[in-house]
Amino acid sequence: MTAAPSAEPGRTDPGGGTRRPRAVAILAGVALVALLADLVTKHLALAALTDREPVRLLGGFVYLSLTRNSGAAWSIGADHTWVFPLITIGVVGWIVWMALRLRSLPWAISLGLVLGGALGNLVDRIFRAPSPFHGHVVDMISLFDPYGQVWPVFNLADSSLVCGVLLAVLLELTGRQRDGRRAGRDRDPATTDAASGAEQRERA
Repeated sequence: MTAAPSAEPGRTDPGGGTRRPRAVAILAGVALVALLADLVTKHLALAALTDREPVRLLGGFVYLSLTRNSGAAWSIGADHTWVFPLITIGVVGWIVWMALRLRSLPWAISLGLVLGGALGNLVDRIFRAPSPFHGHVVDMISLFDPYGQVWPVFNLADSSLVCGVLLAVLLELTGRQRDGRRAGRDRDPATTDAASGAEQRERA
């Protein structure tokens, strides 16, 4: 009697995805890189752009323009800053719950980007002026206009969030599931064996 082949350590499992500890490690690593990149760029922006005119780059395609935003994009919800940390904490909790069955490398990257971006702005909300949970987010990247008249001024945390969400939408549209399977293609081996056995008994 031949034993069923097992997945190589750190590679793939029978369901077609990466092993969960590896997927969770990738999620955490992507989130940490995104968070650190956001914190460093905000520190540099505060040091180099405070009390300075916007810096024009790439022929005016990009401007470095320091702003502090109490709300979301286009200052939406500026009078209710306290709401955003609560939303972010909810998002973090949702990602932790999703990680319990995570075995997909692309989903690990997507969720890691969302987590890192969410934490980057949460740090601002909690620790920056004017007060805890009412802090203003540091933004510094403006497209096409130095003062965000064409597109809202944003930071790397915002970019990470948007990229993560777009990747998640793409994965959903292509049927890639968080457990490493693809909708309509990969099936549980136990379910497949049971169905095959039932079919053979019917034919007998």
